[in-house]
Amino acid sequence: MKIIKALLAGVMLSAVSLACVAQEEEEAERYTYATYYECGGGGALSIPDEVMADDAERLNGLVDDGSIEHWGWLGHHTGGNWQRVFYHQADSLDALLDGSDAIADTGDDADADDDADDAPDFGSVCNRHDDYIWQVENGMGGEDRGAAGFSVYLICDSSREERADEIVDAHVAPIMNGLVEDGSLTSWGWSSHVVGGRFRRLQTMTAVDHKTMLAARAEAIAAIYADDSKMGAEFDDICDAHVDYMWDVISEM
Repeated sequence: MKIIKALLAGVMLSAVSLACVAQEEEEAERYTYATYYECGGGGALSIPDEVMADDAERLNGLVDDGSIEHWGWLGHHTGGNWQRVFYHQADSLDALLDGSDAIADTGDDADADDDADDAPDFGSVCNRHDDYIWQVENGMGGEDRGAAGFSVYLICDSSREERADEIVDAHVAPIMNGLVEDGSLTSWGWSSHVVGGRFRRLQTMTAVDHKTMLAARAEAIAAIYADDSKMGAEFDDICDAHVDYMWDVISEM
């Protein structure tokens, strides 16, 4: 089964929820649809990677024609049960869903031309997944995000999570921007939950390699949560639990 079909497994379930949360904003927006896969380990992971490599040209074409803004395929390095992540981005919720439809349509066309007996069985290897839709709230970076990624999935007090966004804007962002500007990181981002599971906020960062990224992360943590940082302490009280993942950036556009 082609990855195109597998990626869209949860879209119809999310569409109703999206209709409830969509709203017009004057400021520029960006949304991310991310599918987090649990997959078999070892050599079996070569199958979804082969399928993605086969689909990359088609997904690049959707970026070129404006159907989606960006897409990426990430591989597990260190962390929990998720082994692979596929994501695509758009500048509105409507465009995000339109992009999902475009991904599905091109996948159907490609599958019609393929011999099903010869196609790698993506679904048998990555047979569980979680879907999230995130709204990008803050961040900085260039076109090249680096080969190593780090994601912090945060559980927050939903009644105070907007205050957490304010703290990120006023206190965290200047620190993270400085790390991008001096080359320690290639990008960082802060996103809020729109649709999905228990995680309410997502912090991301990338660097040229994992060692460089971990050094930059340690520097950021020391500055954000310094002993005299009231904002750092307040943020930690609002978002008091998290799960970390390190990712290899396999392919992006």
